[in-house]
Amino acid sequence: MPDSVVPAAGQNWTDEQRSWFHHTSQGTKLMPYAWFLALEQPFLSWPSAAPPFASPAYMARFGFLPSPRSAINPDGLPVGFARDEFGVQEGSEEPEVVVGLTCAACHTGQIEYGRRAVRIEGGPSMADVGAFQDQIGVALFLTYGSEPRFARFAQSVLARNGQPNTEETRAALHRRLGLALDRGRTEAGLADRRRLYPVTEGFGRLDALGRGANFVFATLPNMPNNLAVADAPVSYPGLWDAPWFDWVQYNGAIRQPMGRNVAEAMGVRAIVKPTGGPAEPIHRSSVRVQNIYDMETMLAGPAPGLGLRAPAWPEDLLGPIDRAAAERGRVQFAQLCAGCHQPWDPAAQGAGIPRITMVPLDRIGTDPRAAMNFVNRTATLPNGRRVSAAQGLQEATTDVINAFYDANNVPERGSWVDAAGNVRPGRLEMNGNRPNEWRAPAAYRARPLNGIWATAPYLHNGAVPNLYQMLLPAERRDAVFHVGSRQFDPRNVGFVAAESRGTFRFDTSLPGNSNRGHEFRNGPLGNGTIGPELSDQQRRDIVEYLKTL
Repeated sequence: MPDSVVPAAGQNWTDEQRSWFHHTSQGTKLMPYAWFLALEQPFLSWPSAAPPFASPAYMARFGFLPSPRSAINPDGLPVGFARDEFGVQEGSEEPEVVVGLTCAACHTGQIEYGRRAVRIEGGPSMADVGAFQDQIGVALFLTYGSEPRFARFAQSVLARNGQPNTEETRAALHRRLGLALDRGRTEAGLADRRRLYPVTEGFGRLDALGRGANFVFATLPNMPNNLAVADAPVSYPGLWDAPWFDWVQYNGAIRQPMGRNVAEAMGVRAIVKPTGGPAEPIHRSSVRVQNIYDMETMLAGPAPGLGLRAPAWPEDLLGPIDRAAAERGRVQFAQLCAGCHQPWDPAAQGAGIPRITMVPLDRIGTDPRAAMNFVNRTATLPNGRRVSAAQGLQEATTDVINAFYDANNVPERGSWVDAAGNVRPGRLEMNGNRPNEWRAPAAYRARPLNGIWATAPYLHNGAVPNLYQMLLPAERRDAVFHVGSRQFDPRNVGFVAAESRGTFRFDTSLPGNSNRGHEFRNGPLGNGTIGPELSDQQRRDIVEYLKTL
């Protein structure tokens, strides 16, 4: 753990905004809140207790950042975990407090240099969600099968819920735990038999579209035939300025901010009713549409450049920028890079929505799986229609959004008052004044590069460890490196990629992990070559310029 952590300069958020973003629910459910706090680490410790699963030191193993206790985070859970009271116990209408993940779990970064650290709001995190879920499952299994461990678990859960610790209440809790394990085993068994997730994602990556679509199309409606292989992990992108882009996701698949965020909440296991009737309205969900709108508004600000901003290079920590080299790099960047990576100039944008360049796969040459999996995926909806993944997710998110609007009598325009007495805008404004359109281009986007220094590793799949290697031909890039360390390399601009305790071995020869493409080499342009081979001085100058953005 570093001795000190300070916020990155220039990001335009207050401490209150940071804390709210870190721990405000978007309506996802990991498990009952009392269960998570009572769960012990998955180590055999009988008959004594193992340490709490939720302890900051243990959660740090999965890349989650510590966060202090506060009114919104009373038990000191890591960044990206939220307590919410929307839950009900299965088979009843009894309310239940739950814990879920927020977008901050994957979109809050930190760089470290020696014993000092800088927190990057909206930056990519080092979270290993897959490993975290695996160990949650092991911990629940050990709790269910060990009488002393379950007794401790039950005592904590029942006390927190204000229930008596009796044979009857313990038996009911044990049954619930068993049902939860059965559901998890069924889902995991299907994944294993069909080899749905053959590429281990590791720190800082997730096949969000693949896993999310499996949950929406297969798990929620109990339609396992809709499961598809998800073998295209992508790095968590930086969030600054994203609300103003015309299309988002690495493949430019989603247009509307509300649709994007609702899809993310559904993919991280919000509760949605895909079918229903008079007693159970169809598309009723736990998605916190109001919170999602508030998060997006805080990220965006009232105009480009007035919300969350890219972090400034911390010269006091990582060393001063060589301004002469950066100026030479600026000239090179304008000639070689700016045609795709257009400069981000909020003053020039005004109130307009910047158009992000989409680069076809046969030109950029990077690993095509993330884009092509979405191009080729189809699903059968509960009504029997066979649709593309883009069409199906567009309809699913639109239905959930409109179900919330209809239930709360939200007007198309104008304003309304929510249950807490807050005046809210109408549907058009909450939707970002854009339709909920989805598409599946065989291309990847080239976003503006402000703050790029704080978003390692690089390419959409995180297959290149630092900015310097992004300017090399692929055969000169590291074929194998390690991720998980937050120690920063200010010369090459990326995280230290040497093997150390607890890091993940990234092998670029595996499917979905290719590090080719976006290369500067001599020869015809296209098929991954985007410019001529550079001298070492040119590469160093461009890297120095990128520190200034």
